[in-house]
Amino acid sequence: MIEKIDAPVSVNLVYDHTQKRVFPKHVKWEGKTYEILKVGLHHSFYDGKILYHIFSAVSSTLFFKLKLNTENLSWRLEEIADA
Repeated sequence: MIEKIDAPVSVNLVYDHTQKRVFPKHVKWEGKTYEILKVGLHHSFYDGKILYHIFSAVSSTLFFKLKLNTENLSWRLEEIADA
């Protein structure tokens, strides 16, 4: 079941120059660090002048929907679900 969260999180982001892509590698939420095993969909959109990136990612136990605000480089956890 998908649960709406909307909470701040810490994210380690990796840039792979060989594939020219960026992806979240670890998410720290509520004192626990989750290793991202796979990134699914990634898209971006503007809300006014602010560009946001949305990443769908999965750890060994949870699915995450993450939102990156490129204006202040903050991350929000939008949704979680059991993996």
